[in-house]
Amino acid sequence: MTVTDELITELRALTDERIPQGGSEADTRFSDEELRSIIAGAATIEQAAARVWRRKAAMAFSERGGMEETRAGNEQTRFASLQEYRDHCLRMAAMFEPVVVGSLERTDFWE
Repeated sequence: MTVTDELITELRALTDERIPQGGSEADTRFSDEELRSIIAGAATIEQAAARVWRRKAAMAFSERGGMEETRAGNEQTRFASLQEYRDHCLRMAAMFEPVVVGSLERTDFWE
């Protein structure tokens, strides 16, 4: 697939990796270069999205160092369990995987 800036933006949207307002790609899990490489090796944007979601699942533990809760003084932050987050990422990957490899049919996932 030919990589364009528009495809990188779409891939970021499909994988919940949008660059925050006033931020940069450094504020996300994936650089534009990493996304370019994923897109270049994919047949469809959905296949690229599935690959990103699988990578996010694989990174879940190392991103938080296994933490599900942290405390600093009176502040406490509780995260979704690592298993819940990993399972969510894998469900998202499965949603984007094409049912038939090479299928040109797109599914409206958000209905």
